[in-house]
Amino acid sequence: MTSQFNPNAAADEEIPPPERPPSPPPHTTFATRDVYAPTFSAFRPRDIRFTSPQAMNHIAWSCDGKKLGAVGIDKVVRIWSPEKTMEPRSCTTFSGGHTDDVDYIAWNPTHPELFCTSSQKDKRVVFWDGRQTRYVQQIPLKAAPAQLNYSPDGKTILCTTVNRLMSVLTFGKEGEETKEQWHQADMGNKVISASTATFNHVGDGIVLTHQSETYIRILDYPGLNVVQSTPAHVGGCVAAALDPRGRYLASGGRDSIVNLFDLSEWICVRTITACDNAINALSFSYDGEFIAIANAGNYIDICAVETGMPLHRVPALGASPTVSWHPSKYVIAYCGQTKIREGGPPPSAWISLFGPGM
Repeated sequence: MTSQFNPNAAADEEIPPPERPPSPPPHTTFATRDVYAPTFSAFRPRDIRFTSPQAMNHIAWSCDGKKLGAVGIDKVVRIWSPEKTMEPRSCTTFSGGHTDDVDYIAWNPTHPELFCTSSQKDKRVVFWDGRQTRYVQQIPLKAAPAQLNYSPDGKTILCTTVNRLMSVLTFGKEGEETKEQWHQADMGNKVISASTATFNHVGDGIVLTHQSETYIRILDYPGLNVVQSTPAHVGGCVAAALDPRGRYLASGGRDSIVNLFDLSEWICVRTITACDNAINALSFSYDGEFIAIANAGNYIDICAVETGMPLHRVPALGASPTVSWHPSKYVIAYCGQTKIREGGPPPSAWISLFGPGM
């Protein structure tokens, strides 16, 4: 595999500017609230390309923001230290845990060296410690895992499958075991359908979305009983994210709309209509002031949370299935694959960083 580094984003197609909604109430603006907003239009994406017929599927930051992990083009997990370098050959690689392409990576929220990965083809979840090259543990699953999400204490993982079902992994001792390890939890006779599953900030609730359902479901944990069901999107709900301040739940759908729900009253208080395509993923900035929206278009939208106003449209080398804010900086990471064009160069996988200092 060969790699190419490109410090400047070059848009293959002209990206239309987002449509600006009416001016927001003055009390919600950055100036009134004395909030500093970066001039996002002053920055340019930093793109790293990989010659590969497959896409880079997922990217995620460690809990301290010092490491960035990416998976998708082969059986290898790649970890960078962006503060030092993002050269393709400078990454630390982790292999031997999967027998087929890796699709997803999730970092333990309590330790910056612990992470797990999953593969839809080999139907495994593999646990790693960044301080050693060999994997820590493998868990085979009956169904192909699609997404992973840690609980706030790092001892439970919600796993959604390609069949849109949710399972639970827990960390601890079972029976006569002397060492704590991960196990697949017994959910009794409960069958829970979901495309995505996310813990709340306390860990006693779960937010579920389903691409074929128009509403969001909230379950208690560990009871797994539905406590709230809220209408959200006409064409199915495919993404959700929680504001780090605990004020809002954002949902994204195939209808290209992002809704912001007030968590205290469970009503939709704001709708963001900046995107022109179906939503793929959502991510809040560390302070909850901004939301990044990945969609089926060749761009990432950054919008203000309190007003819903579009602030900047970040050009991308292709549609990104994911986007992730740095846990303490105004920097986003996203990834994907360039478009296949007749008579053009072969497609390549890519990772991009955007924000101050990138």
